[in-house]
This record gives sequence, structure tokens and C-alpha cells, in this order.
Amino acid sequence: MKIQDVMTADVSYARSDTSILEIAQRMRDANIGSTPVVDNDRVIGIVTDRDIVVRLVAEGRLTETSTARDAMSGGVLYCFEDEPVEDVLEKMGEQQIRRLPVVNRDKRLVGVISLGDLSLTGKRKAAGEALQGISQARH
Repeated sequence: MKIQDVMTADVSYARSDTSILEIAQRMRDANIGSTPVVDNDRVIGIVTDRDIVVRLVAEGRLTETSTARDAMSGGVLYCFEDEPVEDVLEKMGEQQIRRLPVVNRDKRLVGVISLGDLSLTGKRKAAGEALQGISQARH
């Protein structure tokens, strides 16, 4: 089974100049914890609810003009839509991440995959093992 078979294709994303307030409202309304940041048709980062809290709120840097660029994590890991589910589960466990942007071979955003999506594939044991790896503290 390939990632494209189980990914969420209807992805909300933001540009680097999108306001954090708008991103937070979209995340609330869609009940999601992250938003990919796309510029020039390429994924350049991701903003998570944790990024907003840790990088902006906790540091007292949240302002009306704060943008995705101010909070996003760069160097985003991603997977390809034609990768096998098992390979992506392994990658998520090793890198301790719960969600990945999904790109096509031209590296354009086509979806997002979460451990929740993967647990519905019949790979619950592997998804559970990946989550266990993610939940363990890094040393």
C-alpha cells in the first residue's frame, strides 16, 4: 500500500507571509495541529501549534504582524506519495514525528499523512511502535 492511498489530500497550507492569527484560526476550525508553509509551490516549512506557543507566545514575540515565517520549523521532513506505508511508518518513528507533508516527485505538496491515518491501514502494530518511538524522550 502506498501513502497516496491513505493520505489526506485536502490540505490546508499557508504562505510564509500568512499571519499567525489566521493560521491559528484555520488550525482551530479544522481541528488540526500543523500547517505546511508553501512558497513558490514548494514546502519550505511547517507551523505546529507547539511552534506558535514555544517560538512566539512563550518568548513574548507574538504580535499582530507575526507571520508563518516567524514561527515555522524549516528543514521539513516529507515523504513521497508513492512511498510504501511501511517505509514512512519507520521514518516517522525514527525521526519522532506524528505528521508529514506528502509531496509528488516534483516536490509539490499533494497531501499530509499522520500516524492516525496510518493506523487505519491495518498497520496498527507498526503505527503503535512508531508512536512509542515518538513518545520516548530523546537523550
